[in-house]
Order: sequence, then structure tokens, then C-alpha cells
Amino acid sequence: MPKKKVLLIGASGSMGFEAYKNLWQKREEYDIVLLQRPSKKNKKLFRRYEKKCGIKPIPGRGVVEGNGLKIVWGDATNYNDVEEACKGIDWCLSPLAFISPAADHNPEMARAVNTTAIEHIIKAIESQPNGAEHIKFIYIGTVAETGDRLQTIHRGRVGDPLKPSIFDFYAVTKIRGERAVLESNIKHWASLRQTFIMTPDNMEDPIMFHQPIDSFMENNTKEDAGKGLINCLDIPDDSDFWRRVYNMGGGPSCRTTYYELMKQMFAINGLRLEQVTERNWFALRNFHMQFFEDSYLLNEYIHNWGHSMEDFYEIFAKNRPMYLKIIATLCQKIPFVRNMVERATYKRLEKLATRSKNGTVYWYNNENNARISAFYKDYEFYESILDWGVEMAEMNSERIDWIRLDHGYDEAREQLDLNDLQEAAKYRGGLCLSSEWDGDMYSTLEWECAFNHQFKAKPYTVIKAGHWCPECLAPPWNYDEIAKKNPFFAQV
Repeated sequence: MPKKKVLLIGASGSMGFEAYKNLWQKREEYDIVLLQRPSKKNKKLFRRYEKKCGIKPIPGRGVVEGNGLKIVWGDATNYNDVEEACKGIDWCLSPLAFISPAADHNPEMARAVNTTAIEHIIKAIESQPNGAEHIKFIYIGTVAETGDRLQTIHRGRVGDPLKPSIFDFYAVTKIRGERAVLESNIKHWASLRQTFIMTPDNMEDPIMFHQPIDSFMENNTKEDAGKGLINCLDIPDDSDFWRRVYNMGGGPSCRTTYYELMKQMFAINGLRLEQVTERNWFALRNFHMQFFEDSYLLNEYIHNWGHSMEDFYEIFAKNRPMYLKIIATLCQKIPFVRNMVERATYKRLEKLATRSKNGTVYWYNNENNARISAFYKDYEFYESILDWGVEMAEMNSERIDWIRLDHGYDEAREQLDLNDLQEAAKYRGGLCLSSEWDGDMYSTLEWECAFNHQFKAKPYTVIKAGHWCPECLAPPWNYDEIAKKNPFFAQV
């Protein structure tokens, strides 16, 4: 029996490379196809795998192949490259993403990678002989699609409103990419909305201050994320796994708050969060993350739960450069050294917050009204932020009441009818314009939003996955106006 052929797009990313290493161990079962940009970094990363397969490296763009490995050195934003990569495949796994903070600085590239490239993949799959019926497509979405989920809506599930945070072009473009998958003709697809993937790298960027300290997070490690993606290959054709959206997190053992995460990571390096940062450097809203009420559903299929927060802290500590380990030991044993290192760290982080155009304090000092409004509400709220330890928000999720969001129809009903769709549309401030429905959640119907935009979408896309009017999707981020007419959206 010939081996199945798996296309992995985005194999050089944190999740993608872990997936690739897992897939590499399955070479006896699968042939591997990669579509990779011909950057120096990527060429170096895969050179040893080319060597093991007897492939002679080439400079720049082109196609190389040998002993079960094919690499299309090209670009996912180029349809011809995608079409070449999709030839003869049985599976397409796509952890491809152009993420923040880079996406914040280059919205056009975010759209090209996160939306256009996905549209190329869908078109290429559907253009293959019997491609829509045969080829299975796993798309990796993002928790950023649902935006801010602070207390008391800090637990979420698939079907909740999609609300990318203001200025989050990454989330906007990922939503459009996911919608293209859901509305495609592909018969075997799944969208896994990936949470924040914790890596052992120290990333110092102003975006670290965009997240509120009282954000509740259900995180993941890159190892579990990559393993879970490859475990999708074990899902049979007739499983009810297919044509559904899932939240992909690490489960209860990976739940924490942003405050606790930051505090622990600094502590591992012998430092105190409260001594190296100011509380008002951290935004009050307009980011993303939540606890997933339903991430267990995906785990039942692909068994992706593995590491805990404690495991990650061990991984983080182990993977530090030796000089950081030495400094951390000195900080933990000698107060004078700790104070000295904390002062130096404070100055470095203060520079990020105050001098970078993407820094929170920079926005305040330079009267960036739009950013202050988005992340702090107004200048008065910013100025009212107290010192560390004073009137801190409740961080124990067990002591916080939470509200499950209403999806606008009777979710207990096994078989919905047209009236259910009409009620769901009404709850979204709009209409289901179709006068007939055969009960198929994947048949295309006509809808209208509160702003009289008419569009076509499948019932699953609307009431099960949380999508609504594509014309109303940000930008612009006119959320107050939408919330006045859309009770479903107003919940967030």
C-alpha cells in the first residue's frame, strides 16, 4: 500500500517545527511535503533532513525531492507554489501564521499570509482530482479571534462572538482565513483555535505590556501543540471530528493568569516582577486569552494535553543560557546583586514601555488617543492605576463568578429547524433571509445583519463557530455601534 502524503505548511514556526519533528518519526507511514520560504534560517533548519534523504540543497527557490521528503522552496502567498505543494497530497496541515508583534507592524503581510495564503491552499486542494472529497485539511486558528475575555466572561467556548481586539490585525486576518475554510467545499476539515504557545525564549517587546495582568490564560507548550497536530492524522474519515471548530489549549493544568505567568518567569531568573516593572505599564483591556470551557473536546480526539504550567517552568529554567542561570543563582543568594540586576532590568523594560511607539507609556506621554482609548478606556483610567499590591484584581478563578455566553438558540436540541436559525439571526440583530432549509448545517443560506449587509454563509459558520457579517468585521473597530444593534455581540 502506498504511503499517504502529508503537506505541512509553516514547518519552521514554533508549533510547526515540533509538528515536523513528530511527522519525521512517522516516515514509514507518511511521505512529507513542505512549503518553505527559501530564507537562510529555513535553509539551515532543514539542511540536515535534506542530507538524510539524499537531497542536494539548492540556492533560492525551487523544488527538491528524495526518499519521502519533498520541499517546495517558495512562498504560500504565491498560488503556483501552493499548487505545486498540493500535488498528490492526502493531508494538509497548516500551522502557517504571521503573528504579532510582527503582524502589528505589517498588516498587509498579515493579510497575505493569514488570509490570502489560506485561500490559495483551499483553491489548490479543490483543484486536485477529487481533492475536495479526498484531501483532509487541518487549519490552525487562534484564541485571538475572540479578543478580550476579562472577568466575568473569562471562560469561553466555540460559538462565542468573534471580536478581534482593536488594532489586532493578526486576529482579523486569521478570522478571515478560518471563514474561508468553513465556507469551502472541502469535506474533511477542522479548525483548531490555538491558544498562546509558551516557549522558553525570553521575548522582550512592547507587546508584553499590552496584556492585562488579570487575564486568565489556558496556555500550551510547543511540544504539545506539535504533537496534537500530528495526532490528527489518526482521525478516521468517518469520525464526527470533521467539519468542526475546536479550542486548542493545554487543559486545566495549563491555566494561570498573566500576572502569575510573568511573576514566575521573572522569579526563575532571580527577579521580582514588582521591582522591574510598573503596574501602569500593563494595559487594562484589549488583548485576548481566556480559560477554555471546551478544550477537553479536542483532547478526546487527539490527546494533546500533556505538559502543565509547572512542566513549562522547568523547561523555561532548563533552556536558559548559562549566563542567565549564573546571574539567577547570584540574585537568589546575594541581595546586592539582585538589586543591581533589577535596576538594570527595570531600565531596559522601561525603555520598551516609554520609548517604543508600540509602548503603553509612550502612548500616554504622546497623547495617542486611539491607543489609550482602546487599551485603557481613557486618560483618567490610566492615571488611576495604583501601585503593585494595592487593590489588585481577584486572581483566583475559583472565587470569581463567570457567565456562559448565550448563543441565541436552543443548544439542547439535536436537530435544528429554520425557526432556530431565524431566532439566532434575530439575536445577532439581523435576519435569516432563506425561506427554506433542509436541516444541513453545511448548506449555504442567505443572511442579513443589522446594518443591512447581505451575505451567504453556512449555518455552522454562523451559529456554531461564532462568525457573522464579513462586511462588519474589523477594521474599523466600531464595536460600540455594533453592540447597540447586536445583543449577541454586546455580551463581549
